[in-house]
Amino acid sequence: MAGLFEGKTAFVTGGGAGIGRATALAFAAEGAKVAVADLKGAEAVAAEIIAAGGEAFAIELDVTDEAAVNAAVDAVVARWGRLDCAFNNAGVTLEMLGTPWGDLDAYDRTVAINQRGVVLCMAAELRHMAARKSGAIVNTSSIAGLSGAGGAAYCASKHAVIGLTRSAALRFAAEGIRVNAVCPGVIATAMTAPIAADPQGKAVLDQMMPIGRMGEAREIADAVIFLCSDKASFITGHPLAVDGGFAAR
Repeated sequence: MAGLFEGKTAFVTGGGAGIGRATALAFAAEGAKVAVADLKGAEAVAAEIIAAGGEAFAIELDVTDEAAVNAAVDAVVARWGRLDCAFNNAGVTLEMLGTPWGDLDAYDRTVAINQRGVVLCMAAELRHMAARKSGAIVNTSSIAGLSGAGGAAYCASKHAVIGLTRSAALRFAAEGIRVNAVCPGVIATAMTAPIAADPQGKAVLDQMMPIGRMGEAREIADAVIFLCSDKASFITGHPLAVDGGFAAR
């Protein structure tokens, strides 16, 4: 049986681990050719896809570098002739519990990756999608984009991702392009692993989600796959909370 993305291509940033890796693998499982982009880990994920019988290639990418972003997206189109789906997932959290609120160094570095990086990626992707009048983009925001959770930089940058998503969705709706966002709750990834390694820390993380546990990377991947697929053909400009009920509080 053909997958949801047979004959289509996908570009995934932050694809070397965690949510990005899970989503790259999910795209491939649904038949997509996948370009996996990250500062590290992309080669291993592309190799996983190829070993499973899929088609993929890796791109070492710093999403804050405009020229590199343009070259990466151009490389996808040069290789496969089209760009159908993009998942702009690269992001960081640099603020710890002891980081002063409004630390400008942390703020600038976080915004450069989480916010400006999304702008650069979308601009490159939309240039190609608009030429074909077709495509779907999903950006990674967070429950911190729907609430005041998190540090100043992380919270502000993830709110910005939702604004960027809505702006692009309205601007390109008539071009046949849909743009949405996912807002993950606490997910079991390398980012949360240091806290989850302590039983008390894991209990705190689990209790943050009304459903009673942390989410899995594959659960975010499933949401991205849905939003990029034709099953979500009437959905654009939407920030989808995938958070075990956190936003319902």
